[in-house]
Amino acid sequence: MGGRVMSERPAQWGQLPPHGTVLTTAEYLQTAESMRVQELIYGKLCVEESPHFRHQNLLLELAVLMRVFVGQHKLGVVCIAPQDVILDPARALILQPDLMFISKFRQDIISDHVWGAPDLVVEVMSPHPRIGKLDERIGHFTHYGVRECWLVHQLSREIEVLRLQENGEGRARTFRGTEAIESGVLKDFRISPEVLSCW
Repeated sequence: MGGRVMSERPAQWGQLPPHGTVLTTAEYLQTAESMRVQELIYGKLCVEESPHFRHQNLLLELAVLMRVFVGQHKLGVVCIAPQDVILDPARALILQPDLMFISKFRQDIISDHVWGAPDLVVEVMSPHPRIGKLDERIGHFTHYGVRECWLVHQLSREIEVLRLQENGEGRARTFRGTEAIESGVLKDFRISPEVLSCW
């Protein structure tokens, strides 16, 4: 697997191990709280640079709109990165999607971390990709039960909606301009890309 192994370093609560360190889920959760972009991909720690301002500005605008909608309709909770989503504790798979929605019927997966798949995740696509390959990331979301993934394409000002637990035509749709998003998870949250002012 490569990289340094946690057990080879002195045990130190709160230490932030470097990129490539091999960790179990338990060891990862013993490291200090941090705002850095990091994920655990089958036991290997992946650390990246912080996203650019434009990425964060767009993410925050979408998060505020979604949080207000979800709150008004008492649908669940909305959270932004960095927030650990523990998809597979045994295999040490922990991701940090940019934005997530968890319905009120599944809030038992939330404690100090999220232990399981959110209903919906959003990834703001940057000119310089974040951790790992996109198809692998979507594969993880699909395999562990995320129902829907939105890909927000900054350069083309489009939002691509992937219904991950469906097959065939209509599984993926791209919305642009004044087209209202059609979500299978947040059915009445029909914003259009044009509404976002932070492109």
